[in-house]
Amino acid sequence: MLMAGKRLAVFSIREGKGGSIWVRAGSAFVNKDGSLNVLLDVLPLDGKLHVREAAEKRDTAAGSRFGGGESSLEAGVGGHS
Repeated sequence: MLMAGKRLAVFSIREGKGGSIWVRAGSAFVNKDGSLNVLLDVLPLDGKLHVREAAEKRDTAAGSRFGGGESSLEAGVGGHS
């Protein structure tokens, strides 16, 4: 649920040889009126962005993986995390 003050992660999803590659594009924040402020560190090549609740950082050798049955990898991390 989107509530005021909630932090969201913004991604650009690219199709790679081994599946989808999730590149961190920036962050978004929910305002009191339910609108969003989106802060981008990069621009997507295809003009598409994916916004989801920010996950807690996890340290792994390959990077952070996100659930949901998707083959996804956070390939790049922006300054807003």
